[in-house]
This record gives sequence, structure tokens and C-alpha cells, in this order.
Amino acid sequence: MFTIEHEFDSTVVTLIDEGSERLNEDVIINAFEECVTLEQVDPRTDQVVTVTLSISQLTDLAAALDLPEGVYRLRRDTAPAAE
Repeated sequence: MFTIEHEFDSTVVTLIDEGSERLNEDVIINAFEECVTLEQVDPRTDQVVTVTLSISQLTDLAAALDLPEGVYRLRRDTAPAAE
């Protein structure tokens, strides 16, 4: 399950883990114009851990989800090319 909220300067998506015995903490994704942040509470320390991805890294991640093992560099004008 997930929620989507539109804030003044970002879109916030919250991913909610459900349906398994050991549930993970919610993941909160903030999509800003210049970057995307992922936040999750570490249950061992009870601290929020934040990972920041540039738009380029996010684009690479989206492409990587549909590709087999390998090393790739996206060409912004064409399809992914293996290296």
C-alpha cells in the first residue's frame, strides 16, 4: 500500500509494508525538483536514515530495474548501452 501527497515544494510518496510476519518501517520518498530523498526509521537506533538521489541517479535506478546484470551508462538521447 502507498500514499501520495502533493506538498508546496515536493511530492511525498509513503510506502507501507503489509502482508508479512515481519513488517519493515514505512519508506517516505520526497520528490523535489533537484533531487529525491528516501527516509526510513532504523528500528535498532530509532533514528531516521535519509538517502539522497540526484535526478540522474534516479533515472539510472529506474532503468536498472528492467535490465540484466552488467555495467551500463545511459545515453540521454538513446537506449541504455552495455559497457
